Amino acid sequence: MMTDEKPGGHGERCVAVGALDMALWDAAAKIAQLPLYRFLVDRTGGPEVTKPAITVYAGGGYYYPANDVVRLCDEIRRFCDLGYRRAKIKIGSGPLAQDLKRIDAAARLLDGPEHLAVDAIYAYAAASSVEAADALAPLGLWWFEDICDPLDLETLAAVAERYVPPIAAGEALFSAAEANLLDRYGGLRRDRDILLFDPVHCYGLPGYLQIVELLEQRGWPRTSFWPHGGHLFCLHVAAALRLGGAEVNPLCFQPFGGYGDDTMISEGVAIPPQIPGIGFEGKHDLRHLLANLDV
Repeated sequence: MMTDEKPGGHGERCVAVGALDMALWDAAAKIAQLPLYRFLVDRTGGPEVTKPAITVYAGGGYYYPANDVVRLCDEIRRFCDLGYRRAKIKIGSGPLAQDLKRIDAAARLLDGPEHLAVDAIYAYAAASSVEAADALAPLGLWWFEDICDPLDLETLAAVAERYVPPIAAGEALFSAAEANLLDRYGGLRRDRDILLFDPVHCYGLPGYLQIVELLEQRGWPRTSFWPHGGHLFCLHVAAALRLGGAEVNPLCFQPFGGYGDDTMISEGVAIPPQIPGIGFEGKHDLRHLLANLDV
């Protein structure tokens, strides 16, 4: 699949390759009769995972067309009722004053801003990113994510120089070469910042492993990696590679988002399914959808 392919860029071919790669790992783990995280440990030569519990956070918090703050609060309450203790909401698409109201409301429900991350989805340019960073810096947020265009490393470095709390980046960079550029020129700090590379976006797990190996050699701890994605594959990857944690989309992107119906979230911690493979079969609505496809 990678013949004549240019790794990286803003295209979506990487996701197509990554989706097929994910399906192949699922099939291989099923053949081996192992949960995917255990199969990955065997294949990558890592230490045995005796306690596969992974810290997870709820992703969501998109803007609502009406009653935005009220409906956002309802969403955060649902996260808390489901067992999540940390969450991530969107900012950057509305006025900064409105975003500060969203942040304040969500942080109050999560027992403090240190449990809340914000995701700008690359909304800010050079000047607006500095303005946002200066406004957010005193709040003590868990992290500030996807601040500017993913290849605008100059702006990212300028923000990192003045924004002391953690920054998260890497979601829309898909190759080891791009990860190398982010590390060299993005101004990120190994002692606090978060790496969001998505295993499926990176042409699948082999590409993701190349990124992890490269950045580990350059001094990044594995606990800095919190894979973007919000689905079961990333939970298995985080468990197998002993990463910092993983994102979950418990409410949006259904029936693909979130974990299986029997997966319990306790105090913000999840355990990968113990059935062979990834465990998508544990999601009733997804299983029903796939079973009724007209193919």
